Amino acid sequence: MIDVLVVDDDMRVAEINAAYVTKVAGFRVAGTAHTAGEALAFLRRHEVDLVLLDHYLPDETGLALVRQLRQLGRHTDVIMVTAARDIATVRDAMRHGALQYLVKPFTFAGLRAKLDGYAALRRALADGGDAGQDQVDRIFGALGGASTGPAELPKGHSALTADLVREVLRGAEGPLSAQEVADRSGLSRQTAQRYLKLLERAGRVRMSLKYGETGRPEHRYAWNRA
Repeated sequence: MIDVLVVDDDMRVAEINAAYVTKVAGFRVAGTAHTAGEALAFLRRHEVDLVLLDHYLPDETGLALVRQLRQLGRHTDVIMVTAARDIATVRDAMRHGALQYLVKPFTFAGLRAKLDGYAALRRALADGGDAGQDQVDRIFGALGGASTGPAELPKGHSALTADLVREVLRGAEGPLSAQEVADRSGLSRQTAQRYLKLLERAGRVRMSLKYGETGRPEHRYAWNRA
């Protein structure tokens, strides 16, 4: 069984998320916490595999808690489950090792996809030893059940990076170029372009052309809200 700590400042939301977790085969709720302090105290006393972590907590942010855990040498896996949609928070979650990022509000199916992906990742890592490129691709693709892109991301693509590109586009007032997406997300232009093309093929992004003075059209991308 995979033991999960559910952390959310709203007691009702924590109860709902905990109920969702118990409905997924192979997972059980080890406990709930409503502040970063409560979560840290729980993790000092109990070993858990995964933390479902809200970012907006009354005493400090969820990411501050993650930093503190890492400083203490605790490498418990984390999936962010939060209403925080700003790109800076998404980027910091990536940099601090969050395995996934689920934006509120979400459905049970959305959370189940993240948990199933996490379980697949644990299975892929269970054997230990050396890994060939095919196994490495499977490991990095195990969390690919993101709600952002196609049902299955191609090898070498990260669901969390796709989510980052999505949040940039959804927060924009109008269509953006690949360079503008790169600037706002902190990604390279090449990476931004690759994910934009992937999301366009999946029907999640709409591409248009903007003609400038040179006559050469610029590709512009917008999130398909239809």
